[in-house]
Amino acid sequence: MLQRLLPAFSVCMCLTTMAQPGDPYKPSFDAPAEKAGYKLVWHDEFDMDGKPDSDNWKFENGFVRNEELQWYQPGNATCANGVLVIEGRREQVKNNNHQPGATDWRLNRPFAEYTSASLKTSGLHQWLFGVFEIRARIDTAKGSWPAIWTLGINGEWPSNGEIDLMEFYRVDHQPTVLANTAWGTAKRYTAKWNTKRIPLAYFTAKDSNWINKFHVWKMEWTKDAIKLFLDDELLNTTVLTTTVNPNGINPFLQPHFLLLNLALGGNGEDPDAATNLVKYEVDYVRVYQPKER
Repeated sequence: MLQRLLPAFSVCMCLTTMAQPGDPYKPSFDAPAEKAGYKLVWHDEFDMDGKPDSDNWKFENGFVRNEELQWYQPGNATCANGVLVIEGRREQVKNNNHQPGATDWRLNRPFAEYTSASLKTSGLHQWLFGVFEIRARIDTAKGSWPAIWTLGINGEWPSNGEIDLMEFYRVDHQPTVLANTAWGTAKRYTAKWNTKRIPLAYFTAKDSNWINKFHVWKMEWTKDAIKLFLDDELLNTTVLTTTVNPNGINPFLQPHFLLLNLALGGNGEDPDAATNLVKYEVDYVRVYQPKER
């Protein structure tokens, strides 16, 4: 989710996309599926109307990263009709931290012209390895930058490790779905990326209604590898023998917490003038881990 330079496009597309059960246009109210050899250790189905469960989620606030346009605030995230809805709105908010002449972009903007929300499980829930499944519907409008991602609990970014189960934004003006991992290099705040980017047109060519449907993003994370899937199609594999930081620490052998956010601008490009609302809907988040032998 943090800004990066992207390598050339390549992706494994050898698997056939599998159909989701139920109605792909609607949230699922089915109980979490059982997985052979795994147990469900945490989940949020977002089935209660109102604010997200504070036992599960914290909010980020204000200007946070990547010189994006939005001001993060809790009021843009609501649970309704079985989904978590994060809204990116065109509305002006005063930056109470404004300092005229400051070099920090978080301080030199007197106003934000957009608002949105970013939720995280930091300090509440964290996991080491497992199968993560998130069913969501993303808004593919220009300017939209939704993400499902994790960060390691120890260390400074990127040496703490980042896993992007899903990002969507524009690459060279082309709507693109991304699946990434990142870890540390010898240069502070500079990541080593394993990035796969797939043009949205790849998915819409197979299904003209793709953007109107919910989809399942999945991660299979073991001590050996991280595999990232979309609707059971393998998008990216990271072998963990390759992800050691210069200090000898592997950031993917520590617990991570989860983030769900909708950014505006930045890599997503600026929204069109006619865009007043961008919606990101999350049906559920489920985390499975192996049963003890």
